[in-house]
Amino acid sequence: MRSPDTLPELLHARFLALQARLQPLLQGGLIVAFSGGTDSAFLLWAAEQERRARGGRLLAVTAVSASLPEVERHDAVEFAAGLGVEHRCEPSEEISDPAYARTDLTRCYHCKTELFRLSHRLGSQLGYATIAYGYNASDRSDFRPGHKAAVEQNIAAPLSDVDLSKDDIRALLHFFDLPLADKPASPCLSSRLMTGVAVTPEKLKDIEELEAMVRQSGVRVFRMRLHEHPGGRWLRLEVVPDEMARILNIREELLQAAKDRGFSWLTLDLAGYRLGGGTRQPALSDARTRTA
Repeated sequence: MRSPDTLPELLHARFLALQARLQPLLQGGLIVAFSGGTDSAFLLWAAEQERRARGGRLLAVTAVSASLPEVERHDAVEFAAGLGVEHRCEPSEEISDPAYARTDLTRCYHCKTELFRLSHRLGSQLGYATIAYGYNASDRSDFRPGHKAAVEQNIAAPLSDVDLSKDDIRALLHFFDLPLADKPASPCLSSRLMTGVAVTPEKLKDIEELEAMVRQSGVRVFRMRLHEHPGGRWLRLEVVPDEMARILNIREELLQAAKDRGFSWLTLDLAGYRLGGGTRQPALSDARTRTA
């Protein structure tokens, strides 16, 4: 492993601060809520490095439900195994919560509430005093209802505590040559359902299977958005502009797969992939051009 001493000065200082923050947490037993994404992956890696250096106890916990794509669960299992960290995949019941299933702006709050509930249960059973998750300095300026659940349940946020941003975390992942360094962000499958579209396991399965087709075509950064109106159900595919052409190579197969699953049509959103694209469901009259 490359020496942290060769990091840029500010990043080095933040990394040392993170090590100091993690050390007492590990001594009391630390659970990292591990989604398989870059932020929690880096937190888990940093905690394991500190555990090896100074001792303590560490457990990674991944909540598994219909909202977690299989590819994300696989990434989480593989990363934790590569570190040699004890890792548990725990069944999560957020979809059975009507407050979560109605898909309003509080959905992430209810999801994190369930994640932290099952993490606290494990902590009590196994003797881990602290739960931490991958909230970081960049998240402070974003709308994060899940952080409200973290505050309510006394969940630690070591990355934020030492002012590590998303860019810092990516830089550190690259510096230490870690897996997942270039992994695109991938929120839960429920984020693909537009606000107001009720969450069901069947809808999440449809989205997961259609997104797998897109991923297999070589497209890396995209989202499949599910819309519902009295007139029917339809899909809107967001892709970063420089990858849009690849979608045309699987146009017929993707369109047929959408129709087979009961969707009226599938559109390619020329605005491209963007954060927050799943927060507004336009009126049916907004979708005037029906393209594959």
